[in-house]
Amino acid sequence: MSKLNYKHLHYFWMVAKTGSISRASEQLHLTPQTISGQLSLFEEIQGEALFRKSGRNLELTEAGQLVLSYADDIFALGQELEEVLHHRPTARTVQLRVGVSDALPKTLAYRLLEPALKLEQTLRINCREGKLEVLLADLATHKLDVVMSDSPMPASANVRGYSHQLGECGISFFATGTLLQQYPQAFPANLDAAPFLLPGEDAALRARLLQWFDQQGLHPRIAGEFDDSALMSAFGQAGAGIFAAPTVVADMIMRQYDLQLLGQTDEIREQFYAISVQRKLTHPAVLAISRAARIDLFAMGEE
Repeated sequence: MSKLNYKHLHYFWMVAKTGSISRASEQLHLTPQTISGQLSLFEEIQGEALFRKSGRNLELTEAGQLVLSYADDIFALGQELEEVLHHRPTARTVQLRVGVSDALPKTLAYRLLEPALKLEQTLRINCREGKLEVLLADLATHKLDVVMSDSPMPASANVRGYSHQLGECGISFFATGTLLQQYPQAFPANLDAAPFLLPGEDAALRARLLQWFDQQGLHPRIAGEFDDSALMSAFGQAGAGIFAAPTVVADMIMRQYDLQLLGQTDEIREQFYAISVQRKLTHPAVLAISRAARIDLFAMGEE
């Protein structure tokens, strides 16, 4: 079996990043013919076509996308090595690539990730937000170390992974002071007919909220639906409606958005997960996140 030629890999990486052989050759100070010839040789050795023509540019094939994901990691690590040798830190930088489901409240996402920032090692965090299914696909191809979500990995997901529960808590409801005055009834009756901001269909909380409203005989007026929790909070801050969020971050939400607490319930429970490809968590930053969530964050939330 032939060894990987890293010079060929670098040429491939530059072409993939720039989108064409001519632009890559300019940056590498080589002729386009040299790059083209080395790229063809690299594809021949790998036994896969890595590019296909798209007009005047090149686009990656499925195999090319896989190679690029590894090349990104390889050359990022090389850059890190240069930085380490130049700055000579006391310990190697720990890189954490984390995906955050867009349904997860951003205030909670920060609280979950905060313990990783307190590691003795220098941490370099790459945080991506998106749909759970997209993040799981990146997890499967090792573009992410862990995915944080408000639901476990779906049974229908075509990805091998493991859901590690970080904790669970009840739900709190928030509104501006002006909006709160318009609905002076006791909780939860003050939700009836009030404008409400509902999480999007991907959020696990949505179905639980709707079921609880039905059980309580409440009929809030749905003023908006939001896939992005931060955008929903911003609309809540502007007085567009009442919204719900995990009780463990209630104080932070009230401070950050200048909102008041309308009420709380433990009849609705939200669970939160770290999803990884390993059955047992091993990444030091993810271990710190998991330990702090179970012992501190959600333990305080249950008091």
